[in-house]
Amino acid sequence: MLKIYNTNIETNEFEEIKEFKKGSWINLVNPSEIEIKKVCESIKIQEDFIRDALDYEEKARIDIEEDDNTILFIVDVPIVEKSEENDIYTTMPLGMIVVRDDFFITVSLRKNKIITDFEKRKIRDFQTYKKSKLIFQILYLNSSYYLSYLKMINKETEIAEYVLKNSMKNKELLKLLDLEKSLVYFTTSLKSNEIVMEKTLRGKIIKLYEDDEEILEDAITENRQAIEMSKIYSDILNGTMDAYASIISNNLNGVMKFLTAITIVLAVPTMVSSFWGMNVNLPFQNNRFGFIIMIVFSIILTLIVTMWLKKKEMLD
Repeated sequence: MLKIYNTNIETNEFEEIKEFKKGSWINLVNPSEIEIKKVCESIKIQEDFIRDALDYEEKARIDIEEDDNTILFIVDVPIVEKSEENDIYTTMPLGMIVVRDDFFITVSLRKNKIITDFEKRKIRDFQTYKKSKLIFQILYLNSSYYLSYLKMINKETEIAEYVLKNSMKNKELLKLLDLEKSLVYFTTSLKSNEIVMEKTLRGKIIKLYEDDEEILEDAITENRQAIEMSKIYSDILNGTMDAYASIISNNLNGVMKFLTAITIVLAVPTMVSSFWGMNVNLPFQNNRFGFIIMIVFSIILTLIVTMWLKKKEMLD
């Protein structure tokens, strides 16, 4: 999908346009080969920058092409992948390309809330021709969404823990495992994003204006807060998983102990009946009440064994 947006310098109106106009914002979402070639040929840039941002495994980084004065920023943005069992929180790369002082391009594999918020004008005071500010606003909003998703992960963890307190279900345990994976993805991506933002703040990569620098500093602060939250939630979740693993193991040991005790109890009447079934010089074999005596003896012996096992806390 290819869309072009532009902010009118005179009226400050944000609108979608059809042609490649200087100062415009070009948004590519899972573009086709035709769209990639159209953009690259129209604004004279290499295809590699766009294709790199479409690599799902691409890491956050900054790349500069001095030949055509093009700068590529790649950061990881949080997304939610729908599945039949649970929603999975993960990340994907978002590419931001500054083409000289003429164009600003965003490239992503799929729609994400960060770009959608800008398209729907939910973010105030942004202009497509102010490229530095637009990059920093995207970075700030990205960090804010990480914080929001981390709070959602923490909430889902609490719900899963509440369910597990009442019954040990594989579904809830698998959900906790998915959330644990999500926190690992988030922590890794947040650290990579921090490196990109710190490098941007320190270096001469892109022109920094005073107001824009404040936005970038706020984005770095939000990103650091998200890293700390991710570490805390990850530690809590790891501890929770270990605790439930111990509980499950303890419950299994209790079940095995109970079944062993039941086996011992059932073995007593079986053993008595086996002895009396040999038909060789047995007590009470000529007694008319021999069978009843045997039954009573088996019951008494079983009760004695049962009381002994209960005293040893094997039948609790």
